[in-house]
Amino acid sequence: MPEKEKLRIDKYLWSIRLFKTRTLASDACKAGRVKLNGTNIKPSHEVKVGEVYNVSKGLERKVLKVTGLLESRTDAKTAVMFYEDITPLEQTTAYKSMFHAPVLSRDRGAGRPTKRDRREIDDLQGGFFTAPQPPEGGAEDESAGKDTL
Repeated sequence: MPEKEKLRIDKYLWSIRLFKTRTLASDACKAGRVKLNGTNIKPSHEVKVGEVYNVSKGLERKVLKVTGLLESRTDAKTAVMFYEDITPLEQTTAYKSMFHAPVLSRDRGAGRPTKRDRREIDDLQGGFFTAPQPPEGGAEDESAGKDTL
């Protein structure tokens, strides 16, 4: 594949098939979703071999190291040879685990859940969406200082 000495970051991200169009890659740079050493870069930034970029695409976060400059968009097998994905394993599994989580659904037309249904749903979710409750000893401490007749 032909290599160039100068290549824009938006064209590089498009050519390695990280974004579907060059416009989407350019918009991601303008929105601050492409970073080099923690700083936002412009779409016209020149890519150099060995640089490490942090790219955010929706929920997905990638850390890419440039191993070669690819001028034009090619097939996926060839594009993989021009970058190294050094994303930490924790970030990779966190993104994928979101799609394997169970999704609760109710039958259409079933109406609002009853109190019993709501408790069953909360038990099933394990209290994930409920607000933390205050400690139990709080109410007793206030009444301890008052005199009762």
